[in-house]
Amino acid sequence: MAIATLKEGVAAPAISATDQDSRPVTLEEYRGQKVVLYFYPKDDTPGCTKEACAFRDNLPNFDKVGVVVLGVSVDDEKRHRKFADKYQLPFRLVADPEKKIVEAYGVWGQKKFMGREYMGTSRVTYLIDEQGVIEKVWPKVAPETHAAELLDYLQKKS
Repeated sequence: MAIATLKEGVAAPAISATDQDSRPVTLEEYRGQKVVLYFYPKDDTPGCTKEACAFRDNLPNFDKVGVVVLGVSVDDEKRHRKFADKYQLPFRLVADPEKKIVEAYGVWGQKKFMGREYMGTSRVTYLIDEQGVIEKVWPKVAPETHAAELLDYLQKKS
């Protein structure tokens, strides 16, 4: 099963999950705001940590442009809590151990690393507009620079 990301201009699939504090998370609660929904493979791994810390360090700038940041992986709430605590991540990490969200957004599929094939989450980001429509998709991101790339896009749009 190959990765087949969603297209710009389509309605973002609904989300009903919990975050690192076991609080319910839905996209509907953010209606009227732009949402950066970034998918990453696994808590506390090198690339995912760099990406999360870049979002953390840039969060005041996302706040300035009125954009919410949500991270999503198939890790459970407990792993998300440890990850958030270890790196002081001030945004919500959405737990998707049943893989409902990663499958709905087309980011779960066959991956290859060092010659080994396995199923996993691809590093993909969606920008969802105020009406819940996918405004932009970043199908491949560089963990260290992605937050800055997103901010650049958002600042040019505002």
